[in-house]
Amino acid sequence: MAIRCGVDIIETDRIKRSLEELESFRNRVFTECEIEYCESRNRAKYESYAARFAAKEAVLKALGTGLSDGTGWKDIEIRNDEKGKPEVVLKYRALEIYRDLGAKSIDISLSHSGGHAIAFAVIEA
Repeated sequence: MAIRCGVDIIETDRIKRSLEELESFRNRVFTECEIEYCESRNRAKYESYAARFAAKEAVLKALGTGLSDGTGWKDIEIRNDEKGKPEVVLKYRALEIYRDLGAKSIDISLSHSGGHAIAFAVIEA
């Protein structure tokens, strides 16, 4: 058994600026499900976007690819289960890489405070 991990931290204001200034950023990086969730968070929407961005980066690091080898932002979707716990849904190339690793599970933890969002991903392979 192998454990693969990835972590990322991002400034919430950086994501806010990207969302406000770059029209294509939201649709290039986030899935419809993620956009719907973040927009529903009203005053906390930028923190939610930032946490999901950090989560995608953390998962890419845990997979060992970054944004290479055909992997894209929308290959990774961060959803919440019925109790609100964040979970990772892999698609396309990210899912292929996950399977090639012989991975059994992937967990994610998100947090935001003081203008930053952080995410930690763990893959059991």
